[in-house]
Amino acid sequence: MKQHVRRILHETACLDVAVETLGDDDDLYAAGLSSLGTVRVMMAVEESFAIHIPGPLITHAMFASIAALAGVIAQLVPEESLAARP
Repeated sequence: MKQHVRRILHETACLDVAVETLGDDDDLYAAGLSSLGTVRVMMAVEESFAIHIPGPLITHAMFASIAALAGVIAQLVPEESLAARP
């Protein structure tokens, strides 16, 4: 799951640092994630995982780190779908 999130960040977030250098709990905003980047990431997550992220879950904290984002996705994606993903 976190590797998939890393790929999405690499492709959409336009961070100031390489995604590969970030730890799972590193602050994505400190790494350069912008408001536009959060929208791009959210859209890519919804498309990639075939989910809709409900409004109440879309918070600053959701995008705070790779681990936080993966945690929200894990709440929304059925377990059988997660097992099939790298």
